Amino acid sequence: MIFFSNNTTPRWIIFITDLFYSAVSLYFAYTLRFNFHIPNREIDAFIYVFPFALAVRALSFAIGKIYAGVIRYTSASDAARILFVVLAGSIFFYIANWFSLLFINEKFIIPTSVIMIDFFVLSIMLTGARLGAKTLYFWLTNKSKTKVNVIIFGAGESGIITKRTLDRDAGTRYRVLAFVDDDRKKVNTRLEGVTIYYTSDLPKILRENRVARLILSPQKLSAKRKSEIIEACLGHDIKILNVPPVSDWINGELSYRQMKGINIDDLLGREPINLNAESISKKIKDQTVLVTGAAGSIGSELVKQISSYSPKQLLLLDNAESPLYELEVELKEKLKLENFEVILCDVREQQRMEKVFRSFKIDMVFHAAAYKHVPMMEKNPAEAVSVNIQGTKIAADLAVKYGVNEFVMISTDKAVNPTNVMGASKRISEIYTRSLSHRADNKTLFVTTRFGNVLGSNGSVIPFFKKQIESGGPVTVTHPDITRYFMTIPEAVQLVLEASAMGKGGEIFVFDMGKSVKIADLAMKMIQLYKLTIDKDIKIVYTGLRPGEKLYEELLNNEENTLPTHHPQILIGKVKEHEFAQVSKDVDELIQLVETQNNQLIVSKMKQMVPEFISNNSEFEALDKRD
Repeated sequence: MIFFSNNTTPRWIIFITDLFYSAVSLYFAYTLRFNFHIPNREIDAFIYVFPFALAVRALSFAIGKIYAGVIRYTSASDAARILFVVLAGSIFFYIANWFSLLFINEKFIIPTSVIMIDFFVLSIMLTGARLGAKTLYFWLTNKSKTKVNVIIFGAGESGIITKRTLDRDAGTRYRVLAFVDDDRKKVNTRLEGVTIYYTSDLPKILRENRVARLILSPQKLSAKRKSEIIEACLGHDIKILNVPPVSDWINGELSYRQMKGINIDDLLGREPINLNAESISKKIKDQTVLVTGAAGSIGSELVKQISSYSPKQLLLLDNAESPLYELEVELKEKLKLENFEVILCDVREQQRMEKVFRSFKIDMVFHAAAYKHVPMMEKNPAEAVSVNIQGTKIAADLAVKYGVNEFVMISTDKAVNPTNVMGASKRISEIYTRSLSHRADNKTLFVTTRFGNVLGSNGSVIPFFKKQIESGGPVTVTHPDITRYFMTIPEAVQLVLEASAMGKGGEIFVFDMGKSVKIADLAMKMIQLYKLTIDKDIKIVYTGLRPGEKLYEELLNNEENTLPTHHPQILIGKVKEHEFAQVSKDVDELIQLVETQNNQLIVSKMKQMVPEFISNNSEFEALDKRD
């Protein structure tokens, strides 16, 4: 049938059907008003009233376009429009009565009681017909298909919209089993025919029912609360979906296809960071900003966030050709940026770096270029020194030479009590840039930011686990007790920008990373998010600590403590001072050792410069002096 096929019913058919309902409604109003015995005088007037009333209704339907909606997607807004259009026509009848009484004759008068009855009857008929057709359509199109149970978390406005989205989307074939809400006042009431339960009832509902989806509908759900709900669902073979922000809805309307699955980030339970946008803007606005390592995960996010503060020019420096090109395309096509320059350059190349600083009047440098892979650097200490130390020295020295206002170095928690070459190289870089603050001829503010692992960054465990899970496993974890601090890439960069705004020179800013996370737990949760069963669908295999790897990371060493700042998630580390002359001499000697390519000599010098550098699970343990 045309009304219940996948095609929409022609609008002219809907228009004619609505006029038919108008005729029936008017006749019914007359018969009901006069107790099914219409007086002759009203029958005589009806032959004039009838065409007049239909003409008014036809005109109001055309102007209001109530025939234009798709019947199977009829919503509350469609019903409201019908009510308004019918009311407008009824008001016109009332006005026409007065006009007829004054200037024509009583034959054209429609009794006021008939107008009122007609208004209610026609409104009910038009909306009822649409809702009936909508219900019948879904029944006919889904009668042979099994409904899948869904729970909606949040019984507010967003939850209602979510349910209606599922109801109107025939392709989803979902049945809303229950609403779950934190508001006790709503518990045991019904919303659009569905019972509302308290959040503590969720585990019981999941145990007693086969639930395929849980949809998180609230627009303002705290990260901690979201994490708790997700944790309750893990292990129940449920897919968890998020309702996107209203601003992302297409033409202001939610679609089921816009609901996306949750990410491992949602399990961290970290609240959004509040930034002092005004102070950051004062630092960056109308400035020329250089970002080294711009094509990396941290560097590219730095570029995107810095661009929102209206810099005069952004300089994107990296030696990775393809990622740099991809970033350039993204900035042009997605962010519509024009005030940036792409520079293909290795931070170790003195002459090339000199040309960059000489060619542009650089105001700020965010130094994110570095090698970060621990086992790789353990095998290649010369490269760690060459990039992480020499590259930092070149960039920092040029910042001083060319009068850069501020130099922000991106460091890592692995620089604290390092057990590997990578961490030690970053600690030496910290020492060098900080000692530059004490150089007599220096006018550049040197600021160091130190934080842990970032989710989704190049080389992090998240994409590694994801690849292993999607290929069928096993998922490899080095040790069952290994822990790491995690934050998201945007979080880390936001804190870097905040720290750069509050820096006065020489500080090492330490970020509050929250609670450390067991890598094994992270792997288990990722497997469960894929709706897989551990040891049945996929295994977790423990491979042993890698060279240079330690069980847990630290943000401060044993001799350091912190000072608070105005931002609760940023602390200032009180670290040991170093004389620039001695540091500069040691760094130059270390860089010269790179030419020898003798790993033992290079690492030995690094241990001399960083006494707390004690190797772990590495060939360089033999170099440690033990009492």
